[in-house]
Amino acid sequence: MRIIAIETSGRHGSVAALNGVANEARVLRQIALGGDERTAQALAPAMRELLNQVGWTPQSVELVTVAVGPGSFTGLRIGVTTAKTFAYAVGAHAIGVSTLAALAAQAPPSCGPLWTILDAQRQELFVAKFDAHEHRGDPIDCNTLIVGRNEWLSQLQPGDCVIGPALRTLRSRLPDGVVAAPEELWQPMAIAVGRVAWRAYRSGKRDDVWTLAPQYYRASAAEEKLS
Repeated sequence: MRIIAIETSGRHGSVAALNGVANEARVLRQIALGGDERTAQALAPAMRELLNQVGWTPQSVELVTVAVGPGSFTGLRIGVTTAKTFAYAVGAHAIGVSTLAALAAQAPPSCGPLWTILDAQRQELFVAKFDAHEHRGDPIDCNTLIVGRNEWLSQLQPGDCVIGPALRTLRSRLPDGVVAAPEELWQPMAIAVGRVAWRAYRSGKRDDVWTLAPQYYRASAAEEKLS
């Protein structure tokens, strides 16, 4: 199965092409979206380039998958809208994947109990915890929580492993015995989104292209001011 995966939950996005074969999603190519480019300007050209590089026509794509959150409100809206539009136009299936589940899929197999973390602003984090032997979880419902940074740090135990871009400001504060995943794995990537989606697809999951939506997990600052 030909899969296009989109990850735009943060400043640095990516798109990837994968082949789903049996229980494996084989990576063909990934293109990173530069942090100095707005996602709306970079995403469509990157997808065109990706299709050209792997020799696919848009109509040959059978599954479109996208990170649906948590993450940047603007980035998620752009990614999900693009995925839905593309899937509808070519008649492909669509699956939304939790950003935190994608991060979990990137963690080394040797990681113990795993925390995936994203910056939620206001001194808070989006977090999800995965068992040592089941890092993947459900592609959307992986028990995402919003917790204060200090509260989360107090919950960590020796042997825990942590992955996610929020480590850029928190790594030095991790308690003794808590392991940070290698830095090159902190950023969620489209490859991981594709791999999680393929497992979900094989288990029977499909999303409705009309109702698939970003999962923000909180109101925006502007919305809170109006409430």
